[in-house]
Amino acid sequence: MANSSKDLQLRELKDMITDLKNMIKTLQATVDAANKREEVLVQERDNLKDEISLLRKKLFGSSSEKRVIDVPGQLNLFNEAELEQDPSAADAEELAATLPSESSKKRKIRATDAERFKGIPVIKKYLDIPEEDKVCPVCNTPLVKIGEEFVRRELVFVPAKLKVIEIYSLNYSCSECSKEDVPVIKKGKDGKPHMLYGMASAGTVAWVMYQKFCNSLPYCRQEKDWKQYGAAITRATMANWVIRNSEAFFRPMYEYFHRKLLERNFAMADETPLQVLHEEGRRAQTKSYMWLFRSGEDGDVPIILYKYSPTRAGDNAVEFLQGFDGYLMCDGYSGYNKVSNAKRTACWAHIRRYLTDVISKGKQLDYTQPSVQGMMYINQLFHLEDVIKTKYSSFDAIKKARLEKEKPIVEGFLSWLDKQNPVRGSRMDKAVTYIQNRRDYLMTYLEDGRCSFSNNLSENALRPFTVGRKNWLFCDTPHGAQASAIVYTMVEMAKANGVNVYHYLTYLLEKLPDDSMSDDELDQLAPWNKNVKAEIQRRTENSNQS
Repeated sequence: MANSSKDLQLRELKDMITDLKNMIKTLQATVDAANKREEVLVQERDNLKDEISLLRKKLFGSSSEKRVIDVPGQLNLFNEAELEQDPSAADAEELAATLPSESSKKRKIRATDAERFKGIPVIKKYLDIPEEDKVCPVCNTPLVKIGEEFVRRELVFVPAKLKVIEIYSLNYSCSECSKEDVPVIKKGKDGKPHMLYGMASAGTVAWVMYQKFCNSLPYCRQEKDWKQYGAAITRATMANWVIRNSEAFFRPMYEYFHRKLLERNFAMADETPLQVLHEEGRRAQTKSYMWLFRSGEDGDVPIILYKYSPTRAGDNAVEFLQGFDGYLMCDGYSGYNKVSNAKRTACWAHIRRYLTDVISKGKQLDYTQPSVQGMMYINQLFHLEDVIKTKYSSFDAIKKARLEKEKPIVEGFLSWLDKQNPVRGSRMDKAVTYIQNRRDYLMTYLEDGRCSFSNNLSENALRPFTVGRKNWLFCDTPHGAQASAIVYTMVEMAKANGVNVYHYLTYLLEKLPDDSMSDDELDQLAPWNKNVKAEIQRRTENSNQS
């Protein structure tokens, strides 16, 4: 009986121990889960802090992408990583050392007045003394002019003037034939039938276009400006001038430029949102897009084209680039992958921006930060790119130098990238994911010296549109949006080819290109044509002298 009692107690103790063990496991699991939740919360808190830091940097920080090359210890740390992978990478430092770093560049020499006002006529104005004072106050002898002395220089702006020109034809008839009931009548003609839409002259329509698409001045502000000069021209009238005339007379040139772009082997692309208020089947708040396609850095004449699209679908790029077969530089947007005949190249400037966003304020020189280490590779690539482009002019030499100096750095960067294991959801994770998704395109630019290293040229060409959008905010209709794309194309083509924008727009509206013209005839109106350049230069000089 005693034994049974002891056995019962022993079993109870064993059950109690088992229960305690289970309770301990449960408590441990609860503690582990709590710790895990705490870690997740801490990580979410850190990610939120990073996002706040990034937003503050974007809002209040410098927007410049200038990079620091000559930082104590940076090249040594960079070379240590590279030498472990490829001894030939040491030559990169030798090339980098041949030119001064950005921090040691001399300040740009200030332009002289003669350089700043080149092409503007100079009128001399003399400060004379009254006739009665042109005698010697001592002996009353008439004073003799002995020379002139420079006092100051003033830049004078002459405001625009409006005038209405009424054109009449003088009519003549034969008095003798009139007696025979067979009248002979001749009328004066200037050989210039008015084909523009509206009563405005070519120069007036060009000025409205220039103000909006070059100076970003919306029609509503232009309307007020016209009133200052006594003309009641409504914004609707100006919009009608632009839309109808650009469609009729700029579109043939636009389509010709498009055909010329497709013949090239190097192209670049970018896109930006646009709001169109009245678009069938879509709300006014829905995003539309303005696309930009341009020629690459192949040494030929620059071609820049804008295109409106209601969506950002990659099919828009496919349609516009149909027939293009070559290298395409663009950002990381996957829609460009649909352009099957194009060989994609990655934009290193975008990769740099993603890593720049990871670096917290004050950590730019903290080499323990993976983002700073990645930036060191990219900064060195940008520096070498500047050195190579300065030192070599032929594309073969550029390709050779890139392969010799830059390829080892790219390989080192990819090796560094493979070692990264950032916290999921962090900014570094987003940066690494972005770069890995474009890994296949990172070395494409090394295949040809004409390939672009970044997409900055496209972004610079698209910037006038984004600046203008801040002023006029939206387009009213899709028709107006495409008209804007055509006029922006003419404006940026004039800029890129170095001709006066206003005079080139006027020139086209006087020549009135149409669909019946051949490509050879349209080429005679292109801004790269030497005769066109000479004519625009002559007009610019004459306008300055008038």
